[in-house]
Amino acid sequence: MSGLAPLAAVAPGPPAREQGRCGHRFAFAPDGSGFLLDCQRFQIRSGEMHPARIPVEHWRHRILMAKAMGLNTISIYVMWNYVEPRPGVFDFRSEQRDIEAFIRLCQAAGMWVLLRPGPYVCGEWDLGGIPPYLLANKDIKLRVHEDERYLAAVRRYIAQLAPRIRPLMIGNGGPVLMVQIENEYGSYGSDPAYLEQLRQLWLEQGIDGPFYTEDGLGQLEHNHSNVTGGAIALSGGDAASIAAARQACPAVPAMAGEVYPGWLTHWGDKTFAGPTDISPDLKSFMDGGLSFNLYMVHGGTSFGFYAGANANDLSGAYQPDVTSYDYAAPITEQGVATPEFHKYRSLIGSYGLPLPTIPDPKPTIAPAPVTPTVYASLWDNLPDAVASTDPQPFEMLGQSYGFALYRTAIPDTGALDIRWVHDYATVFVDGRYQGGLSRTLIPDAESKKLNVTNNNAPLTLTTSGATLDVLVEGMGRTNYGQAIVDRKGILESVSLNGRRLTGWQIFPLPLDNTAALKPIVKDAQRPGLFFKAALQLDRTGDTYLDLSRWTKGVVWVNGHNLGRYWEIGPQHRLFCPAPWLRPGRNEILVFDLHQTTPQPISFARTLS
Repeated sequence: MSGLAPLAAVAPGPPAREQGRCGHRFAFAPDGSGFLLDCQRFQIRSGEMHPARIPVEHWRHRILMAKAMGLNTISIYVMWNYVEPRPGVFDFRSEQRDIEAFIRLCQAAGMWVLLRPGPYVCGEWDLGGIPPYLLANKDIKLRVHEDERYLAAVRRYIAQLAPRIRPLMIGNGGPVLMVQIENEYGSYGSDPAYLEQLRQLWLEQGIDGPFYTEDGLGQLEHNHSNVTGGAIALSGGDAASIAAARQACPAVPAMAGEVYPGWLTHWGDKTFAGPTDISPDLKSFMDGGLSFNLYMVHGGTSFGFYAGANANDLSGAYQPDVTSYDYAAPITEQGVATPEFHKYRSLIGSYGLPLPTIPDPKPTIAPAPVTPTVYASLWDNLPDAVASTDPQPFEMLGQSYGFALYRTAIPDTGALDIRWVHDYATVFVDGRYQGGLSRTLIPDAESKKLNVTNNNAPLTLTTSGATLDVLVEGMGRTNYGQAIVDRKGILESVSLNGRRLTGWQIFPLPLDNTAALKPIVKDAQRPGLFFKAALQLDRTGDTYLDLSRWTKGVVWVNGHNLGRYWEIGPQHRLFCPAPWLRPGRNEILVFDLHQTTPQPISFARTLS
């Protein structure tokens, strides 16, 4: 602990005369013991929620729910790959991307903001928020100072984001108290030069702090992942770890930056992760006036293809995250106050703090089930192919998400060995289903039923034919640890009976424009079908689509990608927010990798 250098006592900011004219003054206590707002002691009571995971029309409701629990601050991630989907193409307006609007809603609700812009955020989000297009560079190094390709992209991102944030900083009259530099870097590396480069990029853009970092106490101590003049936030922090960080860095404040009232869930887990009672820690924070952030106060949903994954440092033991990011948080995915919400609200309120009225819950509906019909075949909607001697991962094709089809000629039956499938493949010979390969460990019953091998084990082809098709689904990229360079598709090679197969046609299938599907089905018995259903509604409301009778795939409602479903669970219901529905006719589109016979889709008001 003694190896951590003491830092400056007060965060930099505009001169006092400017702060008085422009906005509030937020600073660090001269002795580093806490935070000051307008020269008075200030306790940050924060809850984490992510605009990208919440429908825009529900943003204000979720913010007011957090305020009603007794919190005064909202902590948010900005997902870089969500706002820069292609190199140099930025989108800060469509869908849930308008960060400025979200921050202004926080301010209008009387809430402060902690900004966590990355460039890496983790967050159980694909590649931790880093854009997948960077992986088109075969030897790219991420989250380091010596790879200029990575840093040039980071520089471009911050140059776009910073001007949007600058007017929203507290010294300029906005609600943003602090900006986080990177995220949990001590869990990844020890490169103070990299963190300082990031800090300098913000300074160059006219944002001079206050800054802070986020790490576990052990990682902070070992890798010195704090920054000059920056406060310290602790992952899994409690009162004791705050005290330890204060001893190590007495000149700057420390807070509990991620207090976990719940946890994430992976595909294949037996159940959803349940809530953790954080009342003892919360009481310690309130007793000591210590600052904290609940991760998550409201998790929301990883809509589309953005859910991330975990893996070990060799990219093995791959565990993709479910679509729901409910996180067993005090405010559910659908925005409902849980028993824990009321418990924590009462605890905070017992310290004499005013508690606003809890907002009314959003209306929910559970219409009658619908059964889709076969609408289109993937095989009759293939794009132009890319020719390649060997298979290429998605990123080398300029593709970030979705699926890709790999096709070549084969001479025989036998053992098909693919190095490597990232992350799930179905295999066909002359259009006849052979089985599949899964990077994820799936239950034995599932493996046997579908003839899908586990952990990329070879698949035996028993049907003779001339054409091999391998349809690969890219699931979430690893978002934590050393294995974040996690490309999708077929990474290296394919061999049959030990003989390497070459001469590939690759069909990119991002499935980002389902409106362009041609309703053609030449072979309704060949898996890889789209199914369509009409849902008639007299009124709208939040609902869940129950896909428990389906196998594995993706669902769209009125063109909105609700995310992935998979019969291995534990998630079988996908959240569909009311704003994505309309009175009258609604369209549900299902793409299933295995099913050829449609099944009913029922509706529910809750996740489980």
